[in-house]
Amino acid sequence: MSRTVAMPTAVVTAVTLLGGVLLVQWLPRLPPTWCLVLLWLAAMLLCWHLPRWRWLACVLVGIVWAAWRGSVAMDARLPRALEGRDFVVVGTIVDLPQVRRDASRFMLRAERASLDGVPVRLHGRLAVSWYTHAPQLQPCSRWQLLLRLKRPRGLRNPGGADSERSALERGIVATGYVRDEGDNVSQAAPSRCIDGVRDGIARAIAARVHDRHDAALLQAFAVGDTRGLGRHDWEVARANGVSHLIAISGFHVGVAALFGVGLAWLVYALWPRLGHSLPRTQAQAGAALLAAGIYSALAGFGLPTVRTLLMIAVVVLARCSRRCSTGAQSLALAMIAIVLVDPLAVLSAGFWLSFIGVAFLMLCLQARGRGLRAFVHELSAGQLVMTLGLLPLTMWFFGEASLVGALSNLIAVPLVSFVIVPCALCGMLLLMLCPPLAGPMLWLAGQLVHAQWWLLQRMAHWPGAHWYLPTVQPWALLLALLGALWLFMPRGVPLRWLGVLLFLPLLLPPRQLPADGAFQVSVLDVGQGLSVLLRTRHHAMVYDTGARYPSGFDLGEAVVLPSIHALGIRRLDLLMISHGDNDHAGGAGAVVAAFPEAPGLAGEPARMPVPMPQCVAGQSWRWDAVRFRVLSPVAPRKAGKSNDRSCVLLVEGRAGRMLLTGDIGARIEPGVAAALGSGPPTVMLVPHHGSKHSSSSAFIASVQPVLAVVSAGWRNRFGHPRPAVLARYAKAGVPLLNTAQQGAIVLDFPADASMHREPGFRQRDLRYWRERP
Repeated sequence: MSRTVAMPTAVVTAVTLLGGVLLVQWLPRLPPTWCLVLLWLAAMLLCWHLPRWRWLACVLVGIVWAAWRGSVAMDARLPRALEGRDFVVVGTIVDLPQVRRDASRFMLRAERASLDGVPVRLHGRLAVSWYTHAPQLQPCSRWQLLLRLKRPRGLRNPGGADSERSALERGIVATGYVRDEGDNVSQAAPSRCIDGVRDGIARAIAARVHDRHDAALLQAFAVGDTRGLGRHDWEVARANGVSHLIAISGFHVGVAALFGVGLAWLVYALWPRLGHSLPRTQAQAGAALLAAGIYSALAGFGLPTVRTLLMIAVVVLARCSRRCSTGAQSLALAMIAIVLVDPLAVLSAGFWLSFIGVAFLMLCLQARGRGLRAFVHELSAGQLVMTLGLLPLTMWFFGEASLVGALSNLIAVPLVSFVIVPCALCGMLLLMLCPPLAGPMLWLAGQLVHAQWWLLQRMAHWPGAHWYLPTVQPWALLLALLGALWLFMPRGVPLRWLGVLLFLPLLLPPRQLPADGAFQVSVLDVGQGLSVLLRTRHHAMVYDTGARYPSGFDLGEAVVLPSIHALGIRRLDLLMISHGDNDHAGGAGAVVAAFPEAPGLAGEPARMPVPMPQCVAGQSWRWDAVRFRVLSPVAPRKAGKSNDRSCVLLVEGRAGRMLLTGDIGARIEPGVAAALGSGPPTVMLVPHHGSKHSSSSAFIASVQPVLAVVSAGWRNRFGHPRPAVLARYAKAGVPLLNTAQQGAIVLDFPADASMHREPGFRQRDLRYWRERP
């Protein structure tokens, strides 16, 4: 009887505890300490005096625990008053440093810090970049560095990643860069640590596998080292739905456990008398846990690996204590352990994909006996269940999914898990026992990786490899998950096919399309740069695409394209690049690659990554009763400032108009004002991010905007928008919005009413971890 009760008790405890933790993550602000104390006392009262309400006690415990841990994590962040200051920090490098051409990037675990010689309380992880004269950085080395720091703050856009949530989940309390003016010195040689072992194995693989790309893939499969993978590699992985295999998956840990079982079996086969002192079953269980633990450590203890490791630990403890343990109980106990150790883990996509994926497999797959045929059936059915079952969550977290993922995983999972990973494990073992023999084994693994990646690259171009949907709403996510569960119910359940209908809400657009004569404008949050999406009823265009940095971070790929997909835009009718500066044109290549059929216009065609015609004043067109007019440049300018060659675009609907000014200066503004003419109320994009060389008082008076929008980076080094410029708009009585404070700004220009401004994306869906304006 105790065994039958244990499983549901563990499952109920896990679900209710998780529910309490999850409730906290939807709060805009964390509850005060006195409230947490009252909730804790209520939980204890329910637990001891009202046994029937213990499930509610678990919910309250989850709320208190998550809120307290969240409060501690937020309090550990760099104080707002100290942002932008230079600190002397002593700390140790954790994880594997990334060395690029433009900079070295690493995580520093701060031990102590000082500001102007005064100690400052700063503990936690710092995300640091070292741009110039960076030495060779080693894992686990200890440094004293002069760092300019700020709080973690990300961009807020439709369909964009929430980097502030990610920073909280990863324990990052500040971001910054090394200042060359300081005395930056290494205080101690690298000590022995697991990250140092990972780095050593990665170097050994690179020395024995001569193809750099094959070595990079094998390093990812073996020790979770993804430093050698580029943007194209991750695109191929996403297109095939195999990203979980590249960064070591939980299934790999299971293979490592089987490897440990095999080693224990071999030892007992060679020395049978060991069974007199230690039973073989318990020894194999212990060897499985040890091998899984070592491999999880080499993988960096990612969430999927930790989940599998904890499940293996539950099974091992049950085996050693001669108790029965079901899969559901193991999964529930693993979830309880993770939530109790780190309740902020629920903020990561890996937590949900890992646990819900395994839960789907347990609920939807039925044993079909033993043998090769049953194994192949379970493998193929498992990939179908995982692909369709996790599709809603994949769309929720990443904004895209792969329809070829089931077939790709059917090929990749057995090859990686049963061939490549065992070869890598043998190679790593031989590196310690007999290094000369490790070379052939790692070479074989490299050849297998090469063949597999060759196939995945071709499958990445199949139809449906990249499937995008508009922003998924929470209610649509829940319905789709229920639909996936219903679809894969056991045989005999009636009308299983109706589960497909519950996926349909995923296709609903996030907002209504504009009527004829109306249009929508989204000024995206691209930091110190510019990108604007304009949409009429049947047409869409992009004006500028943000920057692309030497590190490879491309705002066209990271912000513009996800925003286009999140808004449900499937076709781009025009790409206009105001001029050739990187903060306006850097992301154009990514947008052109995604929409190669879109025509283009540019203020400086010679500086574009792809051929584009010149924009010239007088060009005009109509889309859905909305008029578009180019006001500048009057003629192609070959002399003068690059900024003054910007394409200036006026978008005029029936009841309002939008003026996009690029980076023009005060010298060009009179001509633009003269070409503007009279018309409905105007909203103006502040020229040149609010620099002191633009937005003259005469220009503001001529345009008479009802609203001004500036696109600028938070705490940018140029000081944009300048205080003098802000004063001019304030003197003219023009309200001004800043993407640095508001996030992406969406403006609706109806056909029969005045312009309507929606709350900025930083004001939407407020969460306690988000930075305030």
